Amino acid sequence: MTLLLEALAVALLLVGLVFVLGGTLGLVRLPDLFSRAHATGKCDSVGVGSILLGVALLGGLQVGDLKLLLLLLLSLVSGPTTAHALARAGHRSGLPVWRRPKGGDA
Repeated sequence: MTLLLEALAVALLLVGLVFVLGGTLGLVRLPDLFSRAHATGKCDSVGVGSILLGVALLGGLQVGDLKLLLLLLLSLVSGPTTAHALARAGHRSGLPVWRRPKGGDA
């Protein structure tokens, strides 16, 4: 049973790593605030959640798991909320949405 839990924990850690790296890549490569907020809001929530669940599984049931659960809840609420607040502020201030130039390959 422990081998199965360890394999699941490692899989969760790897999935989390892939999502966090994807969100970071989106933050660096995407062209405007709205695209960047979407990439980081989605990917970082899933990535951090997977990493925290993987760490909780690796540690076994301990008192510190309550702290990990609270961190998980905080990250699941604060990440998308922050992305939404940034996108809303950008929209209200009149920040234009990026559009592909006509006739260009950009």
